Amino acid sequence: MSRDYILQPFRSPIELQIDYAKELNPQQHAAVTAPPGPALVIAGAGSGKTRTLTFRVAYLIEQGIPPEKILLLTFTNKAAKEMMRRVADLLGSDPAGAGLWGGTFHSIGNRVLRRHANLLGYQQDFTIMDREDAKDLLNACIGEAEIDVKATRFPKAEVLGDIFSMSLNTEKTIEAILAEQYDYFSELAPLVIDLQKRYVARKLSTNAMDFDDLLALWLKLLQNNAEVREHYQRRFQFIMVDEYQDTNKLQGDLIDLLAARHKNVMVVGDDSQSIYSWRGANFRNIIDFPQRYPGAQVYKIEVNYRSTPEILSVANAAIAANVNQFAKKLSPARKSGNKPTIVTCHDGGEQAAFVAQRVLELREEGEDLNQMAVLYRSHFHALELQLELTRRNIPFSITSGIRFFEQAHVKDVAAFLKLASNSRDELSFKRLVRLLPGIGGKGADKLWAKFQEVERSVSSIVQFAVTGDVPQAESETENLKPRKQNFIAIALQKCAASVPKKTAAAWAQFTATLAQLETDPVRGDPSRMIRLVIEAGYKEHLQEEYANYRQRLEDLEQLANFAQQFKTLEEFLSQLALLTNVEAEDNQAVNDNEQLRLSSIHQAKGLEFDVVFVVMLCEGLFPSARSLEDLDAIEEERRLFYVAVTRARNELYLSYPLIRMIPGGSGDMMQQPSRFLGEIPKELVEEWNLRPYDPYG
Repeated sequence: MSRDYILQPFRSPIELQIDYAKELNPQQHAAVTAPPGPALVIAGAGSGKTRTLTFRVAYLIEQGIPPEKILLLTFTNKAAKEMMRRVADLLGSDPAGAGLWGGTFHSIGNRVLRRHANLLGYQQDFTIMDREDAKDLLNACIGEAEIDVKATRFPKAEVLGDIFSMSLNTEKTIEAILAEQYDYFSELAPLVIDLQKRYVARKLSTNAMDFDDLLALWLKLLQNNAEVREHYQRRFQFIMVDEYQDTNKLQGDLIDLLAARHKNVMVVGDDSQSIYSWRGANFRNIIDFPQRYPGAQVYKIEVNYRSTPEILSVANAAIAANVNQFAKKLSPARKSGNKPTIVTCHDGGEQAAFVAQRVLELREEGEDLNQMAVLYRSHFHALELQLELTRRNIPFSITSGIRFFEQAHVKDVAAFLKLASNSRDELSFKRLVRLLPGIGGKGADKLWAKFQEVERSVSSIVQFAVTGDVPQAESETENLKPRKQNFIAIALQKCAASVPKKTAAAWAQFTATLAQLETDPVRGDPSRMIRLVIEAGYKEHLQEEYANYRQRLEDLEQLANFAQQFKTLEEFLSQLALLTNVEAEDNQAVNDNEQLRLSSIHQAKGLEFDVVFVVMLCEGLFPSARSLEDLDAIEEERRLFYVAVTRARNELYLSYPLIRMIPGGSGDMMQQPSRFLGEIPKELVEEWNLRPYDPYG
């Protein structure tokens, strides 16, 4: 029979070096000095979460807890380094050098697996694959399985990787992931499951792990090896987790298993900022923490050091309607400022004009462009704005690093329109043919040379047919007369004999698509042309190529709506050129200068700005149309709105257009303002109604 003998921590007789009561506000102090046991710290936006965590680590060490008994888990290397640096500054020594383990989930997983890889059949010098390596290995598995990718419309390696990743991180079966997110591949479930098994075996045989293995195999190691599990449970007497609201099921299980012995786990986060369910984050981890850890203490840190009282009043109102939350009320530490503004605009163009004009006014008043941001639910919400900023020569950057018009799927569709407009567009031709199976760079070069040769011949024949000056020897010109504009498609058809056999079917579809683009009434109408390209096979290409297929398809549908405002194809393509090539070159020259920040709200989380504009606050856009029938989805959309509001320090503008174009060009439709705007009491905001300038006053 065995029993536990408790070793009490040795405490030096010297007094604490840090005056915690002086350095922290009462709410922070309560969390930092919490007694042992499970604790949930709800740290509101701008409340000093990082400060609380770092002082907690310092406090534990000053209380006599050996640094090697502490584990600090974060989501980014930047956060880990910052916290370790702050702890070192507080204590006057390097905590990592003293044995404290602090880092991202994946870095700690790598550290553990390096010590025990042999228990999983790996060697300690295993390789960690990046996404490109994983893609190559998956392609090898596809080849080994002899899957005819095109014949079965099989997902590409990148999409397979995302399916496998989501399955591991959510601990759901492949069948469940396909049914929930990739229903168009559900019938391929047996093949996908077989490929996953092959992929796992290949990784083991090559002594390689992918990024997800660093967590999944870490958990497997702890679950299947009692000795290793007990070692780490004994070692890590105190566990702290940053951004707990963003953990997935796998990470939650890891934390629970590591903390099972001592229960001294402190998780810090904000349930109101849980916005990543689409990439596997499990909102229930933070909401259900008190149920999973009976007796857990809940600490709320609600003093906000970022925003004015007026902005915080709107933030509190914005999140109040959510049922699933830890109720909290952000209180200000700053002096009063301007009320947030709700701006009603006629349409997307007027909304863009308002933002651009207000940005310039604020710049004249002394605000730095770098401290201003425009936030939106989806990238296509900023279409009109990017055009307006470019027209007014206002420099801007996009957080993702890729402007809407420079994304691969947008450029692909634009290439169809460019080639239809200009048969001599070599770049567009090569871009499109490289999308076809069996054609690489050299193949594209050869096909371009052949196409030029044939196109010149066909073009001259078509010209004869148009003028009536038709040589009798050219018998085929009779067939060309009713197709005067279709010489690009005819040239492509004549090139069919030069393409590989595996490309033949795709080439026929490519040819048919160009033929339709050249036919009235589609020809010259950029909106109709875009929709035709989507329906003529590009939609299926998106499904096979991208895990975020639905988002990219929505981008293209909105691009078609955007194109309705242009009377000709040439006008639309000219604006595309202005928004990509010219503007990209301009911004290279101002990289070191001020730039207005454009960002999706997801990518702006953790950032803050003096001035924030939140645009396109319409029902069906924000909240998104897909969320309207699901309570959990609506609550996450509301949390996303809360995140947007709490990015602002001094000024906040919330805008929406009254009308939008109906898809298909059949007119305009009225927009309903977002329900989130209706949930804000009118006395908390100013309302601006835009009107055109009247020179006569």
